[in-house]
Amino acid sequence: QVQLVESGGGLVQPGGSLRLSCTASGIIFSNYAMAWYRQAPGKQRELVARISSSGITNYADALKGRFTISRDNAKTTVYLQMNSLKPEDTAVYYCNAAFGTYGHWGQGTQVTVSS
Repeated sequence: QVQLVESGGGLVQPGGSLRLSCTASGIIFSNYAMAWYRQAPGKQRELVARISSSGITNYADALKGRFTISRDNAKTTVYLQMNSLKPEDTAVYYCNAAFGTYGHWGQGTQVTVSS
């Protein structure tokens, strides 16, 4: 059974930082491209960042320079380091694993940026 378990969300003040983690089980992690998406209230889910199985990264243009995605294949974990957080970054952040036609989602973790 495939499981993606996110952690690290919470409440942070504007300008603060958070690091999200997503630990996978039930898949050959190193084969999968991993990504973070987010969904704010009333908005569509959008791609935040993606890292390929070989470590190539892609980011939403508006987030480049503030967010960093990384992976540790030995720990079957993908991370999202978020710096200089803004209120508009408030959303549920979801982890995604993709390999060919296979795709899996985590349950999401809430990030709230507010003073």
